[in-house]
Amino acid sequence: MEKPSRVMAPTMLDRRTFLRAVAAGTGVCALGGATYVLADDGATRQAATLKRPDGRPRLPPSQFLLQRLRPMGGSEGDPSAKSFKLRVYGEVESPFEIDFTELLKMPQVEQTCDVHCVTKWTVLDSHWTGVRVADLAERAKVKKSARHVIFEAAHGYTSNVLLREALAPNVLVAHRYEGAPLARPHGAPVRALVPDLYFWKSAKWLTGIRFSAVDQPGYWEVRGYNNHADPWREERYG
Repeated sequence: MEKPSRVMAPTMLDRRTFLRAVAAGTGVCALGGATYVLADDGATRQAATLKRPDGRPRLPPSQFLLQRLRPMGGSEGDPSAKSFKLRVYGEVESPFEIDFTELLKMPQVEQTCDVHCVTKWTVLDSHWTGVRVADLAERAKVKKSARHVIFEAAHGYTSNVLLREALAPNVLVAHRYEGAPLARPHGAPVRALVPDLYFWKSAKWLTGIRFSAVDQPGYWEVRGYNNHADPWREERYG
C-alpha cells in the first residue's frame, strides 16, 4: 500500500465492495476499471496447509489469495529508467548514487516469494528480479551505529524497516516482476521488495535507501499503521 493518489487510490467503499465479493466467493471482482482474479476456495484451503521453512503457514491469518498483484495506487514517480537515480546514504562510510544501468551491472537475483497486503490479499509464488539490499549495504559500508533502513520514494513517501530485516537475503531493490519490467502502477522502474512484512513497506518508485541510527516511522506508520507490520502477527494498526 502506498501514499494515496488523487486519481488512483481506491476508496474505502471500493475496498468494502472488494472484500464483500471475496466473502461471497466471487471469482472476478472489478474495482476502478481494473479486474482482480481471486484464487478459488480450494487453492486458498490448500495454501492454508502449506508451511514455510521457518514453520509459519504460507498464508498468514485472515488473508485470501489473488493470482497477481493488485495495484494499490499511490502518488506516481517518474517511470523512466533513463532518469532513475537511487541514493544510498546515511549511517554509512561510503555513500553513493546509482543509476539504472549501474544497478543492472550489480549481481542480479531472481526470486520467487509470497507477498501479503495489509488489505488482506496474498499472492503466492510471485517472481521478481533485482539487487539485494544487503549488496547495496555492503558497497556503502554500513556503520555499526545503523539500526534501521528508511526506504525513500517519490513525493516524500517513506517506509521504515529494521536493519536486520532489510538485510535479509530475500529483500530486494526490484526492477522486474513476472519476467517483465515493472509496470508503472507497481512502481516502475524500481521498487523495494520486503516480502516478509506487509506490502506497504515495499516502497514503490524508489529513490533512496537511508541507513539510520534511530527509527523514523514512515508515511503510513505516522497515520496509525503498525510500525513493524508482521503479517503472521496481524500487525496492521498501531
